[in-house]
Amino acid sequence: MAYKITLIPGDGIGPEVIQAAKKCIEATKVKIEWEEALAGADAKEKYGELLPEATLDSIRKNKVALKGPIITPVAGGFRSVNVALRQKLNLYACLRPAKSYPGVRSIHKDIDLIVVRENTEDLYAGIEFEVGKTETKDLISFVNKHTGRRILPDSAISLKPISKSASEAIVRFAFEFALKNNRKKVTAVHKANIIKFSDGLFLKVARQVSKEYEGKIAFEDRIVDNMTMQLVQKPRDYDVLVLPNLYGDIISDLCAGLVGGLGVAPGANIGDKIAVFEAVHGAAPKYKGENKVNPTAMILSGIMMLKYLKENSAAEKLQKALIEVLSEGKAVTYDLKPNRDDPTAVGTQEMAEAIIKKIKK
Repeated sequence: MAYKITLIPGDGIGPEVIQAAKKCIEATKVKIEWEEALAGADAKEKYGELLPEATLDSIRKNKVALKGPIITPVAGGFRSVNVALRQKLNLYACLRPAKSYPGVRSIHKDIDLIVVRENTEDLYAGIEFEVGKTETKDLISFVNKHTGRRILPDSAISLKPISKSASEAIVRFAFEFALKNNRKKVTAVHKANIIKFSDGLFLKVARQVSKEYEGKIAFEDRIVDNMTMQLVQKPRDYDVLVLPNLYGDIISDLCAGLVGGLGVAPGANIGDKIAVFEAVHGAAPKYKGENKVNPTAMILSGIMMLKYLKENSAAEKLQKALIEVLSEGKAVTYDLKPNRDDPTAVGTQEMAEAIIKKIKK
């Protein structure tokens, strides 16, 4: 019986990397019936909304989706479709591996980190108060009156909710992942030395949950600014990192930088019954239609999807083929060449075809 999976092409380079990953997944012979759905710019044009209910319904029905990157504007404009997708489907766990691969240039070697990011609250909950608005003035007046602190009247305000229940869910997810995947240690990352109540709650819950895994998985905690330095200096000292939403986003990009960049950074957004797989990188609209960008992150996200489906043999076959192509360094995109102007660099689809040839050997 075939799996039915929602396929969201995305914006910019999304359709190109999705097509490359789709072909590679199909080459493993896992039977998949793809149900295409729209989100982002194309959805806005066709349906008048960025995240149509039909797309959400497709994911709810199929339980699994493979999604291309979607444009998120800086400052003005609509709030992130990615964030909305995670919140509406309660995909509370964001899983972002950072692993060294042969043939991918990076400062460090032999890195194997897992970032587990809480996906539903923190500053990404989107509770904001715009400067000058009546409700903002009322909030400022309330805070100034009841706390003895002074917020300037020309301030914008963002609220940072962190709950006991969401913190427990994400920390438990990190420990269970560590247990099932033979990892040795979980590190909780926070700023509880300054943000006493919200980050303090996250740390308190992490310490409580960790006691259930004593003797099985080691536990420690790190302050987030110190964690950035530690990861740059000695990343091999760490294994699974669990973090609130904002820190998880930042640290996952740092970890991607340790292994060669966002071009090799896959991701998964996982809830109790639904999972959406996507590359960490953005939509890069300036490269749209050029058949130029590196499909590795999207293919690695596809491998994560196959493992989630328990199609481990297919996942291993695809990963082996990808590693062979990366190691050889011949049929790879320009960013994977020692010289980015190397005329032997191939396009997105050509790299996918090279991987498929390895699978079929």
